[in-house]
Amino acid sequence: MKIELASSYGFCYGVKRAIDIAQTHPGSATYGPLIHNKDEIKRLKDNFDIGLVNNLQEAQKVDSIVIRTHGIPKKELKKLKEEGKQIINATCPYVTTPQQIVEKMSSEGYSIVIFGDENHPEIKGVRSYAKDERDAFVVLNEEDLDNLPLKSKVAIVAQTTRKPQDFLKIVNALVLKAKEVRVFNTICNATFENQDAAADLAKRADIMIVIGGKHSSNTKQLHSICKNYCQDSYLIENEAELDFEWFEGKELCGISAGASTPDWIVQNVVNKIKALAN
Repeated sequence: MKIELASSYGFCYGVKRAIDIAQTHPGSATYGPLIHNKDEIKRLKDNFDIGLVNNLQEAQKVDSIVIRTHGIPKKELKKLKEEGKQIINATCPYVTTPQQIVEKMSSEGYSIVIFGDENHPEIKGVRSYAKDERDAFVVLNEEDLDNLPLKSKVAIVAQTTRKPQDFLKIVNALVLKAKEVRVFNTICNATFENQDAAADLAKRADIMIVIGGKHSSNTKQLHSICKNYCQDSYLIENEAELDFEWFEGKELCGISAGASTPDWIVQNVVNKIKALAN
C-alpha cells in the first residue's frame, strides 16, 4: 500500500507562532487551550511547564497568561489586564482581523453578522468586540438570517476556518435583505490550501486519514471534505486510534492534518500505518 501526504497540511502560521510564543514563556499558563490538540498541549506542559486556566477565577493563581490562538472575549482580556497579569498575546493575526472589523463596523452603526459556530471560542471572542452584542448575530446558514432584526446597514465576517462557498451563500442571501452590505472575507488562506489539497488527494485515495483534534473546527472541515470524495475517511487524534482493518485491500492511503496538528504526530501516524501495512 502506498502512503501519500497531502501537498498542504498541518500547522498554519498562527499555530506555529502561538507555540513559539508559549515556549519562550515557560511557567506561564494559557487562557483556554492554546490550540485544539491535546497531545501538543501535553508536550508544552511536560517540556516547558505551560499550564492551563479556563476562566478568570483560575487565572488568579498565575502571573503570566498566554492568550490562545482563537482569542478570548474582550471583557475578559480587559479584566486580566486590570488585575495586573502579564499578558502574552498569542491570538492568531487572522483572528485579530475580524475582531477589529467587528469593533469598527459596529461603532459605525452596522449590524454585525458572523458566519460560524457560536459555541467556538474564536466566535465568542469576535462577537464580544461588537459595541452592542445584541446587534451581533452568529449564523451557520442562510435560513438563520430569517427574522433577524437587522439594520439597513450590515457588515459580515466569517470564522477563519469556514468553507468559502458556504460563506458566499450567506452573503448572497444577505444582499437581498439589507440596503448596504459590507463583506469582509476573513477566512484564512491556510484553510483554503489545506482543504484544496485534501480534496485533490481524497479523489484518488482508497482511504483518507485526517489527523487532528476532535474539537478542531478546521480538522472537522477537512474530514467532511475528504468524506465527500472518499467514503473511507477517518478522523483521528493520534496513531493509537488507527485500526488495522481500515487498510485491508487498500492501495493508496492519503493523509491530511488540521492546522493544530504538529509534524511529530503526523510522522507517528505514518510510521504506524507503515507497520500495519507490513
